[in-house]
Amino acid sequence: MARQVSVVPHTHWDREWYLPFQTFRAKLVGLLDELLPRLERDPSYAHFLLDGQMAVVDDHLAIRPEAEPVLQRLAATGRVAMGPWYVLMDEFLVSGETIVRNLQAGRRRADHFGGAMEVGYLPDMFGHVAQMPQILRQFGLEHAVVWRGTPSAVDRTGFWWRAPDGSTVRAEYTPQGYGNGAALPDDAKDLVERIREFDETHRALIGDAPVLWMNGTDHQVPFPTLGAVVAAANELQDDYQLVVRSLSDHLAAAPTEGLPTWEGELRSGSRANLLMGVASNRVDVKQAAARAERGLERLAEPLAALVEDAGLAPWPRTLLELAWHEVILSSAHDSICACSIDPVVDAVLVRLREATDVAHAVVDAGLHAIGQALAAPGVVVVNTVARPRAGLVELDLPGTAPDDDPRLQVLDEVPARSLALRVTRADAPTVVERELDIHLGVHGVEIDEAADGTLDVTIHADPANRSAPTYGWVARQLTSLAAADPDAEVRIWVEQPPRHRALVRTPEVPGLAWAPWSPRGDVDPVTVAADGLLLSNGSVVVEIDPADGTFALDGHRGLGRLVDDGDEGDTYNYSPPARQSVVDAPTEVVVEVLERGPLRARVAIDARYPWPERIDDGARVGEVPTALRTTLELRAGERFVRIATSLENRSRDHRLRVHLPLPEPAATSQAECAFAVVERGLTAEGGPTERGIPTFPSRRFVRAGGLTVVHEGLLEYELVDVDGDPAAPDARARTLALTLLRCTGWLSRPPMAYRPLPAGPVVETPGAQVQGRHELHWAVSAADVDPYVMADDVLVPLLVARGDGGGHLPDRHQLLSTSGAEVSAVLGGAERTRVRVVNPWTEATEVDLGDRAAWIEDLRGQVLERVDGTFTLPAGRIATLSLDPRSGDQPND
Repeated sequence: MARQVSVVPHTHWDREWYLPFQTFRAKLVGLLDELLPRLERDPSYAHFLLDGQMAVVDDHLAIRPEAEPVLQRLAATGRVAMGPWYVLMDEFLVSGETIVRNLQAGRRRADHFGGAMEVGYLPDMFGHVAQMPQILRQFGLEHAVVWRGTPSAVDRTGFWWRAPDGSTVRAEYTPQGYGNGAALPDDAKDLVERIREFDETHRALIGDAPVLWMNGTDHQVPFPTLGAVVAAANELQDDYQLVVRSLSDHLAAAPTEGLPTWEGELRSGSRANLLMGVASNRVDVKQAAARAERGLERLAEPLAALVEDAGLAPWPRTLLELAWHEVILSSAHDSICACSIDPVVDAVLVRLREATDVAHAVVDAGLHAIGQALAAPGVVVVNTVARPRAGLVELDLPGTAPDDDPRLQVLDEVPARSLALRVTRADAPTVVERELDIHLGVHGVEIDEAADGTLDVTIHADPANRSAPTYGWVARQLTSLAAADPDAEVRIWVEQPPRHRALVRTPEVPGLAWAPWSPRGDVDPVTVAADGLLLSNGSVVVEIDPADGTFALDGHRGLGRLVDDGDEGDTYNYSPPARQSVVDAPTEVVVEVLERGPLRARVAIDARYPWPERIDDGARVGEVPTALRTTLELRAGERFVRIATSLENRSRDHRLRVHLPLPEPAATSQAECAFAVVERGLTAEGGPTERGIPTFPSRRFVRAGGLTVVHEGLLEYELVDVDGDPAAPDARARTLALTLLRCTGWLSRPPMAYRPLPAGPVVETPGAQVQGRHELHWAVSAADVDPYVMADDVLVPLLVARGDGGGHLPDRHQLLSTSGAEVSAVLGGAERTRVRVVNPWTEATEVDLGDRAAWIEDLRGQVLERVDGTFTLPAGRIATLSLDPRSGDQPND
């Protein structure tokens, strides 16, 4: 019986990579201009896969809108497959919500063309997250196609892939990748020999299953005579039956019996390069993505839902969809991984900045709406996370700052009379006009001329005064006075009721709610020793070592050691130079107290290091004296210390990590990834084309050996200082290393120590040296803390809304009281508010919704079951709750 070979024509389309987006789009237009007419006129060219991402379709239609009905016809007849993704994202460097929104956007867009391909197509992602099978299943997808990351333990091309909650998809591994059938020969005999060679090489993996041959690769134009060559090859012999078909048709016929099972993430380099260093290159991109996702998921969306629930404003759908579109485009694997040329990375940063700007605009509008609606004047504190919490906020308060009030920490004061500016008479008309615009509630201006010709202009202001008189006469008089003596001095004074800006601790605010602020003094104050070397808040003690700039946390010493080594790799992989040198000791340390409490203490550790300048001929050479500032911040009531590491990077070809000795030696780490906490060991599986190094990604936090580290965009960590062989059962690591910077000047390089072949075009990328100013934020705790609570406390600020009274709402309002699960998203804009919850742990949990009832939906929005008040959420499960506080009617929106 002839062996079945499924030939799936496709192109893998990186929208931006070693060329900018617009350059690649021009090539895409040319490809589809040639492909679409061929599909319409040549029935032997039976099918084409548009890379599983709808962005390819939209990119083409933006230039060729007249092609839309052609694509609709071809999709309707099964000649073209689209989606299900909007872009082919990286899975580890983005949040779980970004993955979900990407798939939702892709399927929504594909519906316009008759529906998406029902396959979880994951052809070139740099590994796969543990929860991907559950995500796909919740979208109704039963199959996945994978390449990178598949471990050697999987000994078949087909295998069952299981998520932490038990959800399973049938995964198809593609030997030699998504281009294993690219560049087919024109001669039918040569084609048969090539498929025979492929079959014999991979027979142990494929077994008796049909062979999947992916006829395409990066930016490849379609093979024009594919149908004819395949037909001729079938006529020549009886061993193989080649069929041009869709990926869906191939998988529908694939065997399901006797397949191995793999549970969890796919992060092996045994069969294909995983490209393990993409988590640490271009830290500016990773920080920007973390800010954008945090701004949307933890601030803008929950606040907008809270405001909508209170009846203050509709859900800002268009703004949020715009921001998510920018984030989704930036999540494409070559984009978020920053393994691209500098102009591409510049464009990614612009998109992420715009998404963050939209999030900030939504937050500002929401806070303004709350303030305007308050019935009584005052300040309310807004909590956009689902758990109740207290914390610090900054307030602008009337009056003179009180002396020694432990409930607040004065940051600055505005006295009753202050000298704002000194200018000449010639400049005074313009400057005073600007000052009148700046100050709120101006209700008078005086101009006095001294005997020496000096003019005193006093602006009387009161922010509480809502009147807005005009003062055109001031400019006219100043212009007249300037004519007489244009160089004479003018002093501009501001008189207003005294005010002070203070840091205050809030009472506990319920989750997804606002509540009034009142002074709170029920926590121990923060204290700092006179020399700045000891900080304490009653729960945490921080002690600084002035000899080396490290610090101790609750007696655990040596934290914060900055270790810089050489990196002769590229944007894909770290690789040490042949003659490595490490700089981990400063030549000078100075400790400076910036704030002494009582609510917040900050101490700066300024250290200088003799970093090499670059790598030349396999060795680190030159010297660049480099100053690094480590700012330790301890707040009242918190069980962790916040750290900001700032520097001006002027060295190249290096990696900077902060080393954190563990209170207890550790064999494993636990890190947040998409909708999960993943446990990892001390080794990583490599292969013949990539050395496995156990540098792993984490989304917001990592735990090991009694330490919890939270960060914003510092995605790579490693457990180091391992006793003995890391693969030994009794091996333990003594230190957690968090990567702060990894600087390289190449997109890809020829053979290097940790990877024998290039991973992409050998192109210089000076921007990946990340020269210039950086500020890197992280926090560490040696206490037994909930990492999700700590992550929210570190990364998601409490917000403040101020009202003058006259509205209709009380000073308290809550959208939802819930506990027992992590809240991933809060979404308005429909008949029902939707709240996505996840249980990232290995035991079931009881979720409490208070007095609210809900329908549980899958990620498509299909109703699964009814819950009322409390329900059990299995280990690892993701659930979307469609809330209904009023009735139990099934949602129909």
